[in-house]
Amino acid sequence: MSMVNILVFAGSLRKESYNKKLARVAAKSAEAAGAKVTLVELNDYSMPIFSEDIEASEGPNQKVTEFKELMKNADAFFICSSEYNSSISGVLKNTIDWASRQADGEKPLEAFNGKVVALMSASPGNLGGLRGLVHLRSILGNIKMLVLPDQLAISQAHEAFGPDGSLLDQGKQKAVANIANRLVEVAGKLKE
Repeated sequence: MSMVNILVFAGSLRKESYNKKLARVAAKSAEAAGAKVTLVELNDYSMPIFSEDIEASEGPNQKVTEFKELMKNADAFFICSSEYNSSISGVLKNTIDWASRQADGEKPLEAFNGKVVALMSASPGNLGGLRGLVHLRSILGNIKMLVLPDQLAISQAHEAFGPDGSLLDQGKQKAVANIANRLVEVAGKLKE
């Protein structure tokens, strides 16, 4: 079986985002599970707010194209999603909207169709971002992704990480590792 390529990112732009910290933990866990991991920050792929007028007049900008290529080359995604007002962040939705647009020579939803995705969130609130994961699961399922049923929502995220960025609770660390193992396993089977 060839190595599984996993793209890992957080749906947040904040420098000290809990979900960026969680994405780094997820990336390490996916590497430990045997995957080739690409960890990126959406800050490095600044995209305009999606508009069909912009798309028609200018096409996707270079950062959209670069990020979409990362998505197309990945076998699976590991997304750590911030929760904004009981849903996902605007930057994550915008990224999905741009990447879902069919470019010349592409199949419909090529960056998403048939790929596996694992979801996690971290929030200072009591639900740990769980409400946002419900929305993200629905969006990704509707664009033909296989969304793993296993997920993790870490509450009290402001107390969850050590100074080195690791999770302090070993039960939560094990849960991340289990999700990473499942993601690599399922993506590997689909790649065979």
